[in-house]
Amino acid sequence: MTKIVIDTKGGDKGASAVIKGASMALDAFDQLSVMLVGNGEEIRTACESLVMPMNRVEILDAPDEITNYDNPAEAVFRKTNSSMIRALMALSERDDLFGMISSGNTGALLTGAMRHLSKKERIRPALAAVLPSQGGGFTCLVDTGATIDCTPPMLHHFAKLGTAFMAQTYGLENPRVGLLSNGAESSKGNKLVKETHVLLAEDNSINFVGNVEGNTALGGCCDVLVCDGFAGNQVLKVTEGTATRIITDIMKYAHKTQSEEIKRLAGYLMGIYDIGSLGGGVILGVDKPVIKTRGNAGESAVVNTAHMLLNMSQNKSVYGQNTYSI
Repeated sequence: MTKIVIDTKGGDKGASAVIKGASMALDAFDQLSVMLVGNGEEIRTACESLVMPMNRVEILDAPDEITNYDNPAEAVFRKTNSSMIRALMALSERDDLFGMISSGNTGALLTGAMRHLSKKERIRPALAAVLPSQGGGFTCLVDTGATIDCTPPMLHHFAKLGTAFMAQTYGLENPRVGLLSNGAESSKGNKLVKETHVLLAEDNSINFVGNVEGNTALGGCCDVLVCDGFAGNQVLKVTEGTATRIITDIMKYAHKTQSEEIKRLAGYLMGIYDIGSLGGGVILGVDKPVIKTRGNAGESAVVNTAHMLLNMSQNKSVYGQNTYSI
């Protein structure tokens, strides 16, 4: 049995959608149990109406909430009774809890994870997204928004985190690392990219394959794509936006031509390129897996993210004690 923590507050669709998603996940996965953190009375009422298997549900009452209007650093220390912080504390203190899901304030989640789930040296965490790449594989994009203004040593560190994650989670023996740039040549890129290129090329522990341009980012040429949080966030959103636009146009054409085959194709493509269907962003650099879903994530995102954590839990023997730290 794998037990995960779910922060029911902070999402755009409210706690009811998160709790319903948790119920759907429990129905889908017999080996899953959950700790639901938030308004205890609201959670209990929702559980009763959904007829959830309460022998696999634990409720942790947390009356406060960190909103997207809160200052992340201040909220982590000031709102200690919030659902997010109570969830992180429980995850840190209890060995029976494997990982956590939250759709709340990204900055607060990262700061809180660093405070409660990092070693004393407080290594900087990164937010990674696993995207489908050409050939049926996956590419770990890191960072996707945790740190906007980066230094070369930070990107070097992100490359190590991404390498460890892809090796441990997907069983890749020697993950290939690419550096996002505006040209494949080592001379291309801004000051940050050029200096990072030197660091990655000199590190024999990293399988660095060189610069990767945006048009080949998901072409299967690398397993880990390193960039600062600003660029990574744009890659993530532009990729999803472009895919959604193309699939929408295909669907419109399918309705126009009444082609069921094209409708099935559109559905298939949406299942591959819908970011929500892939789970969420994984915080790397902390002792236990914490996954940040999008703010507008609904029930299906909770199910998919729970599935993502279950898959990770199956590799615990590979991860060791501190799964996502270096």
